[in-house]
Amino acid sequence: MFDSLLVANRGEIAVRVMRTARRMGVRTIAVYSDADVAACHVEEADQAVRIGPAPVAESYLNQDALLSAIADSRAQAVHPGYGFLSENPDFAAAVGETEATFVGPSPEAIRAMGSKIEAKRLVAAAGAPVVPGYDGGDQSPGGLAEHAASIGYPLLIKASMGGGGRGMRIVSDAEEFERALAAAKREAAASFGDDTVLLERYLTAPKHIEIQVLADKAGRTLSLFERDCSVQRRHQKVIEESPAPGVDGATRDAMGEAAIRAARAVGYSGAGTVEFVAEEGEFYFLEMNTRLQVEHPVTEAVTGLDLVEWQLRIAAGEALPFDQDDVGIDGHAVEARIYAENPRRNFLPSTGSLHWVSFPGTVRVDSGVRTGSEISAHYDPMMAKVVAHGADRPRAVAALRTALHEIEIAGTEHNAAWLANVLDHPAFVAGTYTTRTVEESAAMLVSAPDPNAVAIAAVASVLRHRRGDPWSLRDAFQANLAHEQVLRARRGREGFEVRVIAGEGGFRVVDPGGEVHVHAPTLADDGRFRAVVNDRVMVARAVLVDDDVFVMRGGATERITFIAPDAGAFAEVVEAGGRVLAPMPGQVVSVAVSEGDHVGAGDVLVVVEAMKMEHEVRAPGPGTVTAVRFAPGERVEEGVELVSIDDG
Repeated sequence: MFDSLLVANRGEIAVRVMRTARRMGVRTIAVYSDADVAACHVEEADQAVRIGPAPVAESYLNQDALLSAIADSRAQAVHPGYGFLSENPDFAAAVGETEATFVGPSPEAIRAMGSKIEAKRLVAAAGAPVVPGYDGGDQSPGGLAEHAASIGYPLLIKASMGGGGRGMRIVSDAEEFERALAAAKREAAASFGDDTVLLERYLTAPKHIEIQVLADKAGRTLSLFERDCSVQRRHQKVIEESPAPGVDGATRDAMGEAAIRAARAVGYSGAGTVEFVAEEGEFYFLEMNTRLQVEHPVTEAVTGLDLVEWQLRIAAGEALPFDQDDVGIDGHAVEARIYAENPRRNFLPSTGSLHWVSFPGTVRVDSGVRTGSEISAHYDPMMAKVVAHGADRPRAVAALRTALHEIEIAGTEHNAAWLANVLDHPAFVAGTYTTRTVEESAAMLVSAPDPNAVAIAAVASVLRHRRGDPWSLRDAFQANLAHEQVLRARRGREGFEVRVIAGEGGFRVVDPGGEVHVHAPTLADDGRFRAVVNDRVMVARAVLVDDDVFVMRGGATERITFIAPDAGAFAEVVEAGGRVLAPMPGQVVSVAVSEGDHVGAGDVLVVVEAMKMEHEVRAPGPGTVTAVRFAPGERVEEGVELVSIDDG
């Protein structure tokens, strides 16, 4: 076994790999960018090496910097994690030319299966069914448009390299094709360094089923059964489970055999995943991921195998000591991905400092963040994975739901409450959900704002300030008079006033939503808030940071900002007064309008890239463009004016 391992990645996967390596007695080495100098994976490692500035092209995708880190640290092995260079055959080959061992398949296998185009050809030759489409060498816009017309709409544009939904677009008709193709190619080039795409017929209601394979260098290749990854948003998996509901033994065996044949066709070794789409009893090969998958913990939970351990053992030359018949499925496991994103604003990424982070201790949590971590616009917004295992599916889902309700995160937006709502969706409960379910049920999955959050935040703020000298506070305190404060507040983009009236044993809080009675409130030093709210006992956590109060309850976080009386008018909303503002920090990718252009409601004005995904900023209504403030390539902060529109 190796005595040292460099993990060429960041975040939760780097932490997860290091923990297994440490258990095996292997010294761990982290790499980090300037943005990650204080990150969890750096703290977790025995040694850490700087590889460059924050942008991924200058750090985690910088092969020269990584190779220097391998040489300087004298690492005996290199684990690529997932994403970044994990499926880059040139990087695997370059590591092989050093004294270190690449923990993964051969460069030839990565090259063959890392390209979706080449992979489809290989498995089709092996007899596996593939989705009809075009995967030829003509990458010209005109040529691809002709092939799209022959395939028919709707269709899917998909980046040949990589995954995670990046470089992927659904196109419903020919009018959308050119713009969607350009966006997919830009995103693919930015994420994977290759803008090659393929076209596929878009199945309207498929299941996304994948098979985990494990193979040693002697050719023993096993199926570790299937995962259902059909809960997806923008082609990105968000909830996965194993075994897949609705998959019978015959289908499981057929998919497993197809996956094993695909892996053997390229002499695959290590852990990998063969993905299929299934609809109406038929399944089609989708792609092979020549790396560890984000959702691998559910397979570990039901098989009892540590896949990272076996990646390391196989890379070190060990043979698998068990056969297919020795591996079985024990119970059921479900995983949910926690992202820094705002479900109420179409899942825009959210950046900033994490002032409070608490994950439940009753389930497995793979996390790359803690209190004090920074969520950067440079990297993927996934913060953690929460994995529950139970004797059967209902018990596993119930455990995951409870865990999601216990999550507390303050500082950025997150999707924990939204994920809990997905678990309660009738199609998920029944196991009949498809890749379309989340998109079709978008409105019902977003939680309404907590009606008591403003009152809790206001009372928590008053309690904190009362710990100081009331005579020095500028809060309208007057001796021998009823204590009443009028506070300016903001919730999201909504500004309003809040009246807090002190009474015997508690407070009355009046805001635009009505009046709330808060009796016997207490606020502990760690933010634990307890009170009787409208005659119901309520427990929450209220974390106060400057003018912000983060109220965490039931897995949801509400951020209430109290504005000082002399702070001026409330912040303007994004589209106020014809000013279209940046919805998040990022980089301008393209500008679709010029001064003097006439636009209609919903027209794309600017495309902003953040956290490796593109986001279209659209016109709120008809008008004439009077100014364009930024050009492609420029970085913007949240709230800056991008475009001015005269709607007169």
